[in-house]
Amino acid sequence: MKKMLYIVPCLLLLMSFIKWEPDFNRAKQIASEKHELILLNFSGSDWSRPCKKLNREFFRSDAFSHLADTSLILVNADFPKDKKNQLDAQTVKQNDVLAAKYNPAGKFPYTLLLDAKGNVLKIWDGLPNENSEQFSTEIKKIVFDSKQY
Repeated sequence: MKKMLYIVPCLLLLMSFIKWEPDFNRAKQIASEKHELILLNFSGSDWSRPCKKLNREFFRSDAFSHLADTSLILVNADFPKDKKNQLDAQTVKQNDVLAAKYNPAGKFPYTLLLDAKGNVLKIWDGLPNENSEQFSTEIKKIVFDSKQY
């Protein structure tokens, strides 16, 4: 019985994690096939407090997790500073290319909602002004509107 008290929270924690597609070109392909949108997030995962807060309070919320599972392809262009968190050369190159195109000012966090072709539909510069529920609702509305065409 005591083991169950530990196992259940661990399973709930694992289920709350969302899948981030590591390859932007693959994300565009999947988005096109599934008629979904891409959420591209620029983060400094190991040094930016607002990025950590965005991840913790918004991306890990139940409302966003459900939305992500059903309607979004997620891509995180991370720019860590700690040596232990450095990314492989291919990912660094991809993130640099994405930053040059979508985030040339180097803002963190910087989140974009894109269509399957990579066209920008919405930008959040920094933390969203709304709470996580409102953030997810706003994305859901854009997803719904995009499927009307």
